[in-house]
Amino acid sequence: MNIKIFPFNPIQVNTYVLSDETKECVIIDPGCFYPDEKRELLSYILDNDLVIKHVLNTHLHFDHTLGLNFVYEQFQMRTEAHQADQFLLDMLPQQYEAFGFGKYDGEIPIIGKYLTEHDIISFGNQKLAIQHVPGHSPGSLVFYNNEYAFVGDVLFRGSIGRTDLIGGDMQLLLDGIRSKLFTLSPDTVVYSGHGPTTTIGEEAKNNPFF
Repeated sequence: MNIKIFPFNPIQVNTYVLSDETKECVIIDPGCFYPDEKRELLSYILDNDLVIKHVLNTHLHFDHTLGLNFVYEQFQMRTEAHQADQFLLDMLPQQYEAFGFGKYDGEIPIIGKYLTEHDIISFGNQKLAIQHVPGHSPGSLVFYNNEYAFVGDVLFRGSIGRTDLIGGDMQLLLDGIRSKLFTLSPDTVVYSGHGPTTTIGEEAKNNPFF
């Protein structure tokens, strides 16, 4: 599987494009904000003849949703996310102002499908299972297979997601990481919503929160 990482917008969200030899792909957390970022994402998809099968959100804090309307305008693809985070989309104007992005004057993105951890994401020759790991946000999802886990803001190298935002719960997050993420293979590569990669084994052994 090919994994392309785009650190987008002032908060440096990692947007991921996953693809394989079939040219089918998924986009995880489209966070493109500036015009050049939008062009970069579009060029990568078009230049590589990729066909988008799914747009996925690990969660719906505003910085992970900044490119949703652009992706829909270009490809008519709606995001898929957990229903428990719907309220965060509804609060986009408030999120913009709270984080210094000024007045929100766009359309509120629409969720095309609500996901649960019983769903499987299929594209090309790939399949991603889902874990629901609330605590950073009520609807935080992890998309994973035997080699990789795309965890959003649930887990970082040496840290975990913040829990001081609306809907956050520190104990719930810690319990979910222990009972779900840490049951994956120690060699599983962790792709977080911000910052560098790590592994499940590294975090289970050395993350100071555990």
